[in-house]
Amino acid sequence: METTRKTGLARLVAPFMETFGLTQLAATAAVLFITSVILSALFWFFHSAPPNTLTISAGPPGSMFETNAIRYRDILKSNGVTLKILPSQGSFENLQRLSDPNVHVDIGFVQSGVTNASNHVKLFSIGSVSYQPLLVFTRDTNSTGVLSELKGKRVAIGAEGSGTRTLALTLLEMNGIKPGESTTLLDLDAGDAAKALLEGRADAVFLMGDSASPQVMLQLLRTNVIQLMDFAQADAYTRRISYLNKLDLPKGSIDFGRNIPTHDVHLIGPTVDLIVRSDLHPALSDLVLEAGQVVHGTPSLMRRKGEFPAPIENNFPISAEATRFYKSGKGFLYRSLPFWLASLVNRILVAFVPIVVVLIPGLRMIPAVYRWRMRLRIYRWYRALLALDRDLLGELTPIKRQEMLGRLNEIAEAVNKMKVPASFADQFYVLRQHIDYVRMLLMTGTDVRAGRAASSGQGESVSQGAASPG
Repeated sequence: METTRKTGLARLVAPFMETFGLTQLAATAAVLFITSVILSALFWFFHSAPPNTLTISAGPPGSMFETNAIRYRDILKSNGVTLKILPSQGSFENLQRLSDPNVHVDIGFVQSGVTNASNHVKLFSIGSVSYQPLLVFTRDTNSTGVLSELKGKRVAIGAEGSGTRTLALTLLEMNGIKPGESTTLLDLDAGDAAKALLEGRADAVFLMGDSASPQVMLQLLRTNVIQLMDFAQADAYTRRISYLNKLDLPKGSIDFGRNIPTHDVHLIGPTVDLIVRSDLHPALSDLVLEAGQVVHGTPSLMRRKGEFPAPIENNFPISAEATRFYKSGKGFLYRSLPFWLASLVNRILVAFVPIVVVLIPGLRMIPAVYRWRMRLRIYRWYRALLALDRDLLGELTPIKRQEMLGRLNEIAEAVNKMKVPASFADQFYVLRQHIDYVRMLLMTGTDVRAGRAASSGQGESVSQGAASPG
């Protein structure tokens, strides 16, 4: 097995040694570097693929949150992505799930203003998708439209985990109504709350789309003994609470034949945000927002055409991917190709094109750097030979000759131990010839200085003779 490994590695290393003139060590390092880069690219290619399954925390059965989640599921399915829908009590529970790293949830509908969940996981908004009107129904048909008149009565504020309950408690506290005092606050879900109101076991109920179905709301709107509160202080609430909006329900908009409501009704309500975890794949973020344009982009009683989704920042920052989507839409590949093919091509471009850009200059640099190192090693011994050559110009005593021969032998021994690739053989052998030349000068004892002077003088005579007119 070991022999096989060595043989395989040797086969990979050999072309680098022959092509670039590298030593076995340098060629092995180059092969290992290239292999690590390719393996890293392959790992990133597969690891960065967008998952084909997402999980959304929605709302109770029949609620607008669940209804919208089902529409998202149908749209994502056409792009090869499966959306799993988890029922919940509403916004607060959705946010708790998103904040808990032990719960596998990628997306959740959360109404603005709900922030009292733990922040173990970094969360972002990819935009607001709708308004969430707060409907307060009372048995008092002479209501003045202020919440303070509910003091001392039985009020259903929504089930634990719902955004309805969170907003109801905030508004009631602003009106001097707190839990544990004279007002009875009932933690009932939408269905039970509506039933309690109809049977006279509750005097008022707070309902919102995160936990109540449209059928429950319509049932109460069409009941003569029940009145929908017209918020007389709607403008004041929106000034005091930044995430609330003033919403108008026009006269007759629910039922033209029965003229429901009988007059324009002023409501208040937050927006609903799509909250995601920070690790949501950018391609899936685009896909969800594109689905949001289909689900929420049409006009309705509470929104204009194309008003949502919108990058309205409430309690969570807008993600970088969502910001880019709102500015320029989907990338070119995702606009031009099916989702799965665009993802594949995009990962190929990101993972492997940089390898070509990096490795080709890198491969060219390796032999250049290696040649530079080899020349430095050879030039080092040339500098030593030049120093010996300069010393030959002085008086050459027997002791000095022996000392210089010792230095020359050290140079020769070091040069002979050098490991030189075939591409540097010519320089290596020329260096050895020059060592032998200096050794010859030392062994013969020739007066190098006199010989060089004579050679120089003879050269000058020849030059002068060639220059004379003859």
